[in-house]
Amino acid sequence: MLRLLLILAGLLFLPEIAMAEEIKNLGLTGTERGVYTVLIFIVAYGFVMTEEFTHLRKSKPVIFAAAVIWAHVAILAQEAGVPSEELHKAFEHDLKEYAELMLFLLVAMTYINAMAERNVFEALRSWMIRKQFGYKQLFWITGIITFFLSAVADNLTSALLVGAVVLAVGADNEKFVSIGFVNLVIAANAGGAFCPFGDITTLMVWQAGYAEFFDFFKLFIPSVVNYAVPAFFMWQAVPDEQPKATDELAVEMKPGALVICGLFGLTIVSAVSFKQFLHLPPFMGMMLGLSVLMLYGHSLHVRYSVEGGDGFDIFNKVKNAEWDTLLFFFGVVFAVGGLGYIGYLELMSVGMYDGLGATTANILVGIISAIVDNIPVMFAVLNMSLDMDLYQWLLVTLTAGVGGSMLSIGSAAGVALMGQSNHKYTFFSHLKWTPVIAGGYIASIVTHYLING
Repeated sequence: MLRLLLILAGLLFLPEIAMAEEIKNLGLTGTERGVYTVLIFIVAYGFVMTEEFTHLRKSKPVIFAAAVIWAHVAILAQEAGVPSEELHKAFEHDLKEYAELMLFLLVAMTYINAMAERNVFEALRSWMIRKQFGYKQLFWITGIITFFLSAVADNLTSALLVGAVVLAVGADNEKFVSIGFVNLVIAANAGGAFCPFGDITTLMVWQAGYAEFFDFFKLFIPSVVNYAVPAFFMWQAVPDEQPKATDELAVEMKPGALVICGLFGLTIVSAVSFKQFLHLPPFMGMMLGLSVLMLYGHSLHVRYSVEGGDGFDIFNKVKNAEWDTLLFFFGVVFAVGGLGYIGYLELMSVGMYDGLGATTANILVGIISAIVDNIPVMFAVLNMSLDMDLYQWLLVTLTAGVGGSMLSIGSAAGVALMGQSNHKYTFFSHLKWTPVIAGGYIASIVTHYLING
C-alpha cells in the first residue's frame, strides 16, 4: 500500500518519460503550467463529488475545467514549437471520441424517455406494489429486476424507477428502505457491467474496440456473483414482515408502448450489426433506430391527436434526455484528454500498470471508482494505449463497473437514491454494508479468473 501511495503521489513531479512511438504527447508534465492543469481538474472534480451538498450540477465545473486545461495545452504546445496541425489532431481525437459516445447515449436516453412517457415503467411499478409481496420477497424481486433492467438502461434510471417501488411499499419501515436502496445500488452497477448498453464505461470499452459485443457476456456470471454475495447477507437483515395493504390502482400503458419497447430491442440489434458486420461505429445503428422511432412517433402523434387523445412528440423525448450527464461526459473527455496530451496519462500508465502489473492496477481502478466517478477513470485507462489481452480488458470493465457500489457516492445510482430517500438511505447506512460489498467485489474478480482466466 505504501508503494502504491508513493507511486501516485510522485506522478506530478516525475521528469518527462520518454514517449512511446504511438503516443505523441507533449511530455511537459514537469512544468509549472502542467501541474496547474492537474490542480484545476482536482478542484473541478471536488465540486462534482460534493454535488449532493452544493446542488451545483456536475457538468458545470468539468466543462469549465476542460476549457481552461485546453487553453493551457495550447500555450504549452506553442512554447514547445508543436505545429498547430498536431495540436488540432489531438483535439479532434477527443472530439471524435465524445461525438460517437454522445450520439449513442442520446438515442438510448430518448428511447428510455419514450418508454417512460408511454407508462411502461409506471405499469411495472404499479404491478409490483399491487402484488403485496413481503419485504423479503420484495428485496429479491426489486434487486433482480434492477439487475437486468440496468443491462439495457443506465444504472441511474434503473435505480430510480425501482427505488420508487421500495419507497412506496416501505414507507412505514425505514430499515427496509435503507437495506433495499443499498441492494438497488449494487444490483444496478452489477447489471450494467456485462452488457455494452448497461454502463457508459462498458460502452466505452466496446466502442474503442478492445472487446467485441458478445465478449462482455463472459462477465455475466461474475456480475451475478458480485450482486448475489452481498445481497445474501443483507437479505438476512430484511424484516420478515408484510407491508401494509395499499389501494394502488393499475396503471395502463399508453398506445404504442410495447411497439416502442420492440423498436428499442431492434435498435440494439442494429447497433451491434453496424459494428460487427459493416465495421461502422455502433452509433450509426442507434441513429437508424432513432429515425424509425421518429417515424413511428409521427404516426402515433397524427393518429391520437386527430382522435383527441394524447399525442406523441419525439423531440420532447430528445429534450428531456439527461443533458447534465451528456455535458458532464463532454467535460470529462476533454479534461482528461488534455491532461493526457500533456503527458500525465503516460505517467499514470507507468506508475500503475508497469509498476504494479495489469491485474493489480485493474483491481485498483475499481477501488478508485468507489471514490471518483468511473467515467474519467475508464477514459484515462483507455487513453493510456495499454497492451492488455481480452481477459484484462474484461477485468477492468468489471471492476470499473461494480467498484462504485462500495460507497454510496461511488455511482450516480447511489447519489440519486440518497436524494430520493428522504434521509432513510445515507452515506453511513451504506457504509455499514461496505465489508460485504467488498466481499462481493473480490468474489466477482475470483469468479472472472476461474471462468475467463
